[in-house]
Amino acid sequence: MAYPQGAVDPLWPWFSAVAGQDQQIEASELQTALTQSGINGNYQPFSLETCRIMIAMLDRDRSGSMGFPEFKELWAALNSWKQTFMRFDADHSGTVEPHELHQAVASFGYNLSPGALTVLVKRYEKAGRIAFDDFVACVVRLRALTSVFQGRDTQRNGFANFQYDDFIRCVMSI
Repeated sequence: MAYPQGAVDPLWPWFSAVAGQDQQIEASELQTALTQSGINGNYQPFSLETCRIMIAMLDRDRSGSMGFPEFKELWAALNSWKQTFMRFDADHSGTVEPHELHQAVASFGYNLSPGALTVLVKRYEKAGRIAFDDFVACVVRLRALTSVFQGRDTQRNGFANFQYDDFIRCVMSI
């Protein structure tokens, strides 16, 4: 988006407040920027682990940090995920229940088996509910793992071949 002469991208202040001279931010700085921006609404601040995987999702150069273009891309994704989360949080509690997580995952186009959905719920629920931070972590991992899998599924038949080392690098980088 082009801004009028002299105007600054509205996200720039959040980014530049925590970025170093290299104009890159790491997980703890992302956590600060997102918390200060209020993107998580009334929800708790993002965990450091969620911030790490958000960076990993967009870390094309494997630097462990993100620049302003990636920050803007993440911001757009977070807003989309926040809207989805709010749409499926039927009781407006700031959490989603397991069946609501299933519906949200399906709304993103993932066609997961009941067993895979159960694994997601067990991984991210606390006291039978999934908080926004955990919802984002779940969506980021689904997106990243799906991308890695699709890159290896050359026949587009739902099967991929990985050597063990390749598999570990792919999974542990997320």
